[in-house]
Amino acid sequence: MPNVREARLLTDAPWVRGVGPLELRVQTEGWKFPSPPIDLPPRPPAPAEPNPVRPAVEGEVPVPPLPDQSGPVRRPPKVRPKPTADTVLFKDRLLYLLQPPIDHLIGTKSVEVPFQPFPYQLEGIAFLMPRHAALLADEMGLGKTAQAILAIRLLIQAGLVRRVLIVCPKPLVFNWSRELKLWAADLPFEVFGGDLHLRRATWHVSNCPVKLVNYELITRDAEFLADPKATFDLVVLDEAQRIKNHDSKTAQVVRSIKRARSWAMTGTPIENRHEDLIHIFEFLDPGRIPRDTPAKRLPALTADSILRRTKDDVQADMPPKVIRDLPLELTPAQREAYDLAEQEGVVRLNALGETITVQHVFQLVMRLKQICNFDPMTGASAKLEQLLADMEEVAASGRKAIVFSQWVEPLEILAKALEEFGPLQFHGKIPTHQRPAVIDQFKADPTKHVILMSYGTGSVGLNLQFTEHVFLFDRWWNPAVEDQAINRAHRIGQKNSVIVTRFLAENTIERRVAEVLEAKRRMFNELLEQNGPPPILGLTEEDIFGLFDIRHRPKKASHEPGAIIPFPGPARAA
Repeated sequence: MPNVREARLLTDAPWVRGVGPLELRVQTEGWKFPSPPIDLPPRPPAPAEPNPVRPAVEGEVPVPPLPDQSGPVRRPPKVRPKPTADTVLFKDRLLYLLQPPIDHLIGTKSVEVPFQPFPYQLEGIAFLMPRHAALLADEMGLGKTAQAILAIRLLIQAGLVRRVLIVCPKPLVFNWSRELKLWAADLPFEVFGGDLHLRRATWHVSNCPVKLVNYELITRDAEFLADPKATFDLVVLDEAQRIKNHDSKTAQVVRSIKRARSWAMTGTPIENRHEDLIHIFEFLDPGRIPRDTPAKRLPALTADSILRRTKDDVQADMPPKVIRDLPLELTPAQREAYDLAEQEGVVRLNALGETITVQHVFQLVMRLKQICNFDPMTGASAKLEQLLADMEEVAASGRKAIVFSQWVEPLEILAKALEEFGPLQFHGKIPTHQRPAVIDQFKADPTKHVILMSYGTGSVGLNLQFTEHVFLFDRWWNPAVEDQAINRAHRIGQKNSVIVTRFLAENTIERRVAEVLEAKRRMFNELLEQNGPPPILGLTEEDIFGLFDIRHRPKKASHEPGAIIPFPGPARAA
């Protein structure tokens, strides 16, 4: 028909355009997770439980028990690091879900330890590992150092951190070094020291995975921290209350460290004001808590980043008595006085020749032990610095402590230095008729947190089981006397664990004497187990002469071989 036109279909070109060949593209992302150790301990066999006997039913066909059926298996609860509340990425959460339980890792060939940590310590390790900002605020004596070291060790083995910086007070450098050797013997570490050039090399050149520096040095080395080479995967602050003052040089330098993770350790996160905790978090997680945050808002803002346990919380896990050996480095003034006194003393002893007696040697020992307590010229004392820090934690937790010394003079000095903790004195200078009132006041007055005792007066006949901390400011000659002193607090009626802290000045006569006495204590325990004769626990004449490089011995021993030397203290050592 002439009026009809042909319409082009929409299916004809150019209305249809081909999209070309289809190509399916899949994007993948690889995540590297640490593989579990191959030496996991075998699971203990499940105890066989008898099946209840059911009366037979007439016409029922008996069914034999299947060989793969057993009773319910009871396993101890597994301790795993859990993702934090702000972990949102699936791969980050999956990382910790795939980790083997911590209690299966520690104690194997890959993570050998001197002894198995307590259950609450495993929980502390699991708390630290996944967190980039963490505050471990356990009460003093619960092993915060060991928990941090094991968490660092596991993170390094997993490849999650490679460069770790530990910052601690100068007196605790020796303690950290000893604990690292004990809990992470396979982990190299380096201690900052030496002149400016050596420290610069440690900051910028050394590839050691763990570095240990004290607060005083890091403040002096602030210029080195500006270099990009001074970057760490993890920075750990011990005694973090050192940065509670926001504007102090120490706090400013510590906050300037370039880092991916920040951990802090302190038994007293709040000493005076709630701002103390805010200032610690300015290091842990800058900007997380505004400086004007009221105290009532802090728990909600910090709950996921703080772990705090007291001795009462973990009483079921802890033994009744915990011995805490604390090695300390002498102050520079003490070290100079000590080295000079020892060198001159040994020269004089050797000059005596065969006329030397054990009393001559003993006089030198006494002189050196006194320098280990206080420098005779300046009064400087590494032990006092540490005791002050420990007493802050004792007082903050509302507990009480005993401090023992061999001499009265150190106790009188300590009484002045510890004035804020309400010290009481109990020694030979206190008249006998006044001593019961001193004990009663110490027990009843909540402001009296410490009592200062001499071994001779306070080691026997007292019941102080309301006290939970014992400090041995200096060591006695006989372990049995020390045990008697410790048992003033650790005795029947004590409801809590007793933390015993024994101060030891490193590289001094105190360390040598302690090693001799510890060997005798081990021998004593072994002989007791074998029902053998009672051994000699005190120092013998041979032990005393062996403390120094003395070439001569007296012609005729003043005591029978193997006899204990009676060591009378000074006139005021009662």
